[in-house]
Amino acid sequence: MRYSKLWVPFVILFFLHGCRSTAQTDKKGGGAPEPCTFSNPAADGQDPWVIKKDGFYYYLESSGGELYVSKNRDLTQLKEDEQKVWAQPDTGWNRSNLWAPELHYLDGKWYIYYTAGNTDGSPFIRQRSGVLESKTDDPQGEYIDKGMLYTGDDIQNKTETKWAIDLTPLEIDGQLYAVWSGWEKNEDTDRTPQHLYIAEMENPWTISSNRVIISSPEKSWETGTELAINEGLQILKNKKGDVFVIYSASESWLPAYNLGQLRLTEHDPMHPDHWEKKGPVFKGTPEVYGVGHASFTTSPDGSEHWIAYHTKVSPDPGWNRVVHLQPFEWNEDGSPHFGVPVSAGKSIEKPSGECE
Repeated sequence: MRYSKLWVPFVILFFLHGCRSTAQTDKKGGGAPEPCTFSNPAADGQDPWVIKKDGFYYYLESSGGELYVSKNRDLTQLKEDEQKVWAQPDTGWNRSNLWAPELHYLDGKWYIYYTAGNTDGSPFIRQRSGVLESKTDDPQGEYIDKGMLYTGDDIQNKTETKWAIDLTPLEIDGQLYAVWSGWEKNEDTDRTPQHLYIAEMENPWTISSNRVIISSPEKSWETGTELAINEGLQILKNKKGDVFVIYSASESWLPAYNLGQLRLTEHDPMHPDHWEKKGPVFKGTPEVYGVGHASFTTSPDGSEHWIAYHTKVSPDPGWNRVVHLQPFEWNEDGSPHFGVPVSAGKSIEKPSGECE
């Protein structure tokens, strides 16, 4: 009995070591599992749009005049199971320059808002905003083109639709609004300042009021060195329902591209004085250039908030860009706190609930 008692500690240690070793192997018993981390860039491309619904992430992008929707349960796998859903027509107002599409679920249907024009290449002076409506409940299914959205100043006669890009819907207490980046008047040059506008919508494909400016590029971080720009806007709401417009400022082709913020301070979003400006709320670093045009979602288990945005691959002028992902927090006043953009190649913990 004396020798048996002496062996007890060694038996316990052996047993614990065996349990620990088993926990460190993967399900197939082939060694330690992969770390629950990833690194940016998460994908090639620009103007990232990701939406989460019913446990799936849907990622929308344009390529070669076509729109593709991807579907995955993991946020960090943006372009898995990619399906083409629409192609530009050969003729018409939207035959060329397909930009910045967004996928939204409104009134029980999927809608895609997009920017296009009828001129090939630059100058980009004919850009307008259009909308597609899904034929089925599947966001990767077929869509019908509902046409160009009216973004002018004569809603009664709908004359002279003004230059408009990056249109996104905003819903407040059952009323739908359209918010976008546009010009005060149509010009013969794309070296024209861009403002943020809002208008009421009758339904997801019909604007029903004249536009109102809610932001102009006036601050030093918006005016840039070559052109004053407000664009790439997205809606972000906190748990209390506070409404924010997070938008891109300065020139997208330069490292100074950054994010600004508008906060709705009163109920009526059609009143310019009800929007409070702050910025920059997210900007580049010596290693990360030209952060902008973001979209927002949550982790698979809903416990974390994440931002998807694009960055330039070099500080040189141009539009060679990639997509980054990272989590963000909230300030005490309810506004988003995006922190500092994480450098490419640096390890980041995957979204909560993505790893088993």
